[in-house]
Amino acid sequence: MKNIPTVETIKRRTVKNMKELGTYKVQFSPIISRYAETVWQYNLLYRRFEQSDFVVEVATGASGVKKSPIVATLENLRKDLTTYEDRLLLNPKSLKDSDNKTDNEPSAFAKFLNSSGVD
Repeated sequence: MKNIPTVETIKRRTVKNMKELGTYKVQFSPIISRYAETVWQYNLLYRRFEQSDFVVEVATGASGVKKSPIVATLENLRKDLTTYEDRLLLNPKSLKDSDNKTDNEPSAFAKFLNSSGVD
């Protein structure tokens, strides 16, 4: 089994990838840290899920079955990771969307201020 990268390793790789994409700013450090922690948690839980032979359902007290807690947690972490990746422009769609925005066009708020005569 391969080792799970540390949070610091994930951070370094993320910063490296963002710099290569031209999207890194030092101000993103807090969200990069949360992203790295979430990736680490996901990797750790996924390893435990593998070790459980991918048990997807567990028995309930009422003779029924429900989704395994680890599966539910993995699903939530996946959603969180997708959100972080969007914010950090680490996936093709978010990167493409950011390329379509022009920096020269003022924001809607700036347009409002200009139209109301506020400087």
